[in-house]
Amino acid sequence: MMMVTKISSLLQFFTLLYLFTVTFASTEETTALFKWKATFKIKNNSLLASWTPSSDACSDWYGVTCINGRVNTLNITNASIMGTLYAFPFSSLPFLEYLNLSRNNLFGTIPPEIGYLTNLVFLDLHINHISGSIPPQIGSLVKLQIIRLFDNHLTGPIPETIGYLRSLTKLSLGINSLTGSIPASLGNLTNLSFLFLHVNHLSGSIPEEIGFLRSLTRLDLRNNFLIGSIPTSLGNLKNLQVLLLNDNNLIEEIPPSICNLTSLAILYLSRNNLKGNILQCLGSISTLQFVMMSHNNLSGELPLSICNLTSLQVLNLGRNNLKGAIPQCFGNMSVHLEILDMQHNNLSGTFQSTFSIGRALRSFNLHGNKLEGKIPRSLENCQRLEVLDLGANLLNDTFPMWLGTLPELQVLSLRSNKLHGPIRTSRFMKNLFPKLQIIDLASNAFTAELPANLFQNCEAMKRVDQTVEDSSNKEGGYYQDSVTVVTKGLELEVHSILSLYITIDFSNNRFEGRIPSIMGDLTALRVLNLSHNGLQGHIPPSLGNLSSVESLDLSANHLEGKIPKQLTSLTFLEFLNLSHNQLQGCIPTGRQFDTFEKNSYEGNDKLRGFPSLEGCGNSRFPKTNNTTHELEQESDSTFLSELNWKVVLMGYVCGLIIGFFIAYLMLSARNPNWLSRIAEELEYRILMRRRKKQRGCQRHYRR
Repeated sequence: MMMVTKISSLLQFFTLLYLFTVTFASTEETTALFKWKATFKIKNNSLLASWTPSSDACSDWYGVTCINGRVNTLNITNASIMGTLYAFPFSSLPFLEYLNLSRNNLFGTIPPEIGYLTNLVFLDLHINHISGSIPPQIGSLVKLQIIRLFDNHLTGPIPETIGYLRSLTKLSLGINSLTGSIPASLGNLTNLSFLFLHVNHLSGSIPEEIGFLRSLTRLDLRNNFLIGSIPTSLGNLKNLQVLLLNDNNLIEEIPPSICNLTSLAILYLSRNNLKGNILQCLGSISTLQFVMMSHNNLSGELPLSICNLTSLQVLNLGRNNLKGAIPQCFGNMSVHLEILDMQHNNLSGTFQSTFSIGRALRSFNLHGNKLEGKIPRSLENCQRLEVLDLGANLLNDTFPMWLGTLPELQVLSLRSNKLHGPIRTSRFMKNLFPKLQIIDLASNAFTAELPANLFQNCEAMKRVDQTVEDSSNKEGGYYQDSVTVVTKGLELEVHSILSLYITIDFSNNRFEGRIPSIMGDLTALRVLNLSHNGLQGHIPPSLGNLSSVESLDLSANHLEGKIPKQLTSLTFLEFLNLSHNQLQGCIPTGRQFDTFEKNSYEGNDKLRGFPSLEGCGNSRFPKTNNTTHELEQESDSTFLSELNWKVVLMGYVCGLIIGFFIAYLMLSARNPNWLSRIAEELEYRILMRRRKKQRGCQRHYRR
C-alpha cells in the first residue's frame, strides 16, 4: 500500500513537471520574439496585441505553438506585419519546424542566418516585398519539405545548394525577378512534386536533369527567357499532370516523348518558336483537358487522333501555320469541349462538321483562315455558345439570323467574308440576341436598310451598369477569350473581351436608308462604326444618348443636314469621324468637340466653323461668360469712336474761326508779315494742344 502511494506521488510530480514545461515557453525564445516585434513599423497591430512580456508565448501569443516549452510553430500569415527579417531570432529558435509569414509587408533581404533553423520543415514567405538574392545557406536546411517564396522581389540566381534539400516536395519561386539558368542540381530532388519557377527572368536551356524528378506532378516554367529545345527527358514523369512552358523562346519540334506523360491533364506550349507537326500520339493521352499551342510555327494538317481526347475541354492551336481541312470528327468530340480556337492559320475547305445538341462548346474561333462555304447551321445546337468568330475567311452565305436564338451568345464576328443580302428579322423571331455585346459584320456585301428590329432586341447593349463575368475565370486562368475589333481607327486583338467592349461594326458594306433612331437606346455601346456604306438622311439626335461611346465613325456615307448638338454630350468620346458625307451648317462646339481635328469633318463642303475657323465665329477656346467685361469693351469702343469724331469736329471749327480772325487782322493792320508770324505761332500751339488731348484719350482707352 505504501509502495502504491509513493508511485502515485511520483506520477503526480512528473505530471506537474510535464505540464510546467509545456505551459511556459523558454525565456530566451520569448525575449527574442518580443524584440523582433519591437522592430515592426506598425506598433498597434491588433493580432499581435497578445505578444507581451507578462504573458506566456506558448499559451497566449497569437500564431505561436510550442512543444515541450520550445517554440515549434510560428504562423503569422496576413497579419499586416511591416518590418524586416534582420532582427528575426533565427539562432534563438532551434526547434522551429513551421514558419509562415506570408501575405504581410515584409521588406529587405533574407538574412544568411536562416541557416540556423536546421529543424525547419515548412518555410512560407510568399506575397511580401522581400528583395535581394536567396541566400545559399538555405541549402543547410536539410529537413525542409516545402519552400514558398513566390510573389516577392527576389533577384539573382537560384542557389545550387537547393539541390541538397532531398526532402523537398514543393519548391515555389515564381513571380520574382530571378536571373541566370535553372540549376542542374534540382535534378537531385527526387521527392519533388511541385516545381514553380514561372514569371521570372531565367535564361538558358531547360536542364535534362529535370527529367530525373520522377515524383514531379506540376512543372511551371512559363514566362521566362528559356531557349533551346524541350528536353526529351521530360517524358521520363509519368506522374506529371501539369506542364507549362509557354511564353519562352523554345525552338525545334515537340519531342514525341511528351506522349509518355500518360497522366498529363494540362499542356501549355503557347508563345514559343516551336515548329513541326502536331504529334499524332497526343491522341493517346486520354487524360488531357487543356492543350495550348498557339503563337508558334507549327505546320502540317490537324491530326485525326485529337478526336480521341474524350476529356478535352480547351484546344487552342491559333496563330500557327496549320493547313488542310478541319476534320469532320471535330463536331462529334466529347460534350466536355468548351473552347475550340484555331484562329489565324491556313485552314481551308468547307466546314462540314455537325454539332450535336447539348454540347458544352462556349467559344468557337476560326478567324483568319481560308474556309469556304456556308456557316454550319448545326451551331444553333450549341446552346452554351458565347463567342463565335468566323471573321476573315471566304464564307459565302446570308446573315445567319438563326444564331439569335442562342441564349448565351455575346460575341459574333463575321467580318471580312463574302456574306451578302439584306439582314431581315421575322415577326415570329422574338427576343433575338439577348446577351449580344459585340457584333462585327464589317467588310462584307450586306445590302438594304440597317436592321432596326435587331437593335431593338439587343438587351445587353442597353445596360450600362451590367456586371459581366470574365470568361478567363472559368478555366482557372488557363484560357482567355480574344477577338479582333476595330476601335478608334485601329485594329486590336482584345483579351478578356466580355468585360471590356460593347461594339457594333457594320462598316464597309452596302447598307442604305437612314440610321435607325432606336440605336440611341444602346446606351452601353463603346464603339459604333457604320462607315463606308450608302446611308442617307440626317444623323439621329438620339445618338447623343450613347453615354458610354468612345469611338463613333459614320464617315464615307451620304448623310446630310446638320450635326446634332446632342452629340456634344458624349463625354467619353475620343474618336469621331464624320468625314466624306454631305453634312452642312455649323460644327457644334463644347466638351469633346473642342478636341477633334479637321480630318474628322473633311469632305463635307458645306460644313462651317471649328476647327477650320471659317464662318460661324467659332473658336478653339470656349467663349468667356464675363458679361461685364464684354460690356466694358463695347462701351470703351463706342466712347473712343464718339471722342474721335468730336475732336475732329472741334479742330475744324476752331481752325475756321482762327483763320477768319487772322485774315481780318492782316487786312486791318496792313502788316501781313507780322500778322502772318503771329498766325503761324498760334496755329502751331493749337495743333500741339489738340494732339496732346488725343494722346491722353488714347491712353485712357488702353487702361
